[in-house]
Amino acid sequence: MITLTYEGGTVLANQEIPHAVYDPRVGLYRAKGMFYRRIKEYLIDKEYKDECLELPPLGELKLEHPPLRDYQREAIEVWMQEKWGTVVLPTGAGKTLVALKIIEMLNVPTLVVTPTLELVDQWGRNIKEGFGYEPGIYTGEIKEIKGITVTTYASAYLSAEYLGNKFLLAVFDEVHHLPSPSYSQIGEYLLAPYRLGLTATFEREDGLHEYAKEIAGDVIYRGDVKELSGKHLAPFEIKRIYVDLDEDEKREYDKYWKIYTEFLKKEKIKGEDLLEKLIRMSGRSKAAREALLARMYARRIAFGSRAKYRVLEELLLRHRGEKIIIFTEQNEQVYEIAKRFLVPFITHETKKREREHVLNSFRRGDYTVIATSKVLNEGVDVPDASVGIILGGSGSRREYVQRLGRILRKSSGDKRAILYEIISRTVEIGTARRRKRGL
Repeated sequence: MITLTYEGGTVLANQEIPHAVYDPRVGLYRAKGMFYRRIKEYLIDKEYKDECLELPPLGELKLEHPPLRDYQREAIEVWMQEKWGTVVLPTGAGKTLVALKIIEMLNVPTLVVTPTLELVDQWGRNIKEGFGYEPGIYTGEIKEIKGITVTTYASAYLSAEYLGNKFLLAVFDEVHHLPSPSYSQIGEYLLAPYRLGLTATFEREDGLHEYAKEIAGDVIYRGDVKELSGKHLAPFEIKRIYVDLDEDEKREYDKYWKIYTEFLKKEKIKGEDLLEKLIRMSGRSKAAREALLARMYARRIAFGSRAKYRVLEELLLRHRGEKIIIFTEQNEQVYEIAKRFLVPFITHETKKREREHVLNSFRRGDYTVIATSKVLNEGVDVPDASVGIILGGSGSRREYVQRLGRILRKSSGDKRAILYEIISRTVEIGTARRRKRGL
């Protein structure tokens, strides 16, 4: 008889099984936990004993929820066919409700993995309100495992071997985080035969989303932001405002950009990975370091030009009283905006208590404007934010879609969302063009 046991994120078997290699240290065959489902399928008509799982108890779940929208029902139906795969829906389209309904339908021990502590709290509230069930929280401070447990990618990574055999369903929120070099271990070590990925932006610039298909499932349903706009999401428009550098800024910008481009030309550095090549060269070449610094100074001038602040002031006056989120590329610019316009801000340096205060005050309307760099790109639920202003950003399509998503959630009334991009007539035009492909 074949006997399966669990050890450190792997399935052990006393006979040869699929996806396993012989481990002479223990005299058994060993396979990564992620192959547990396929191993069980292989053994379905064979005599075997499974001693892998240590599942926490979970009573019968009953979800109280608003009526499902047509696309939510369709996504659930498609996922239930294989009980494996990723659902891509824009921010505000109700990905969490899709997950909660699937959790109810399967009614098995479930691990929800999120990128941030804020999302752990948000999922905890949604689970409690939806099921009347207090979930377990497994983070740095609290380590409580229940039939439904919520954790972060960081905590799940550190405890992947321990958590691996305790759940049958794994829900990966913002699943594009999963295939990173460290977090991918979570997907590899978990036995969970049922896996649901959730995201608004599945594809990664580095191509690692291909591995996400293996450990969490390929995209099985995709909803388009433009198709859902109006009926299910707030209707929106995108306005691009181009500005010129002041004369002294232009001189400085041209000086630094020339140093950078002439070095690339001299060294014949081309291609999409030219920045990567330059960074590698900077470790051994003084000229490469100078070129890299020149690029940084030029971009800083372009992204933080005085003309941008003049336009920002006009937009803040035009939309006075509306909920506005200002997005930038760098923390220094966030602090400059906060100082100039006396608005609260959130960066990765902001302490948790202060961050919660700012977000709660923004939700209540005590604050109507907040400035941020990248930490609010995902994981923030602010239904009535209606204006986004991008003062600076990367060429990432995911970042662009995430920022748009912050203002698309429907609220009462005839909300219409506006996303402004303030773009310097510099290299930033190309950056803005690249991220626009996200739509």
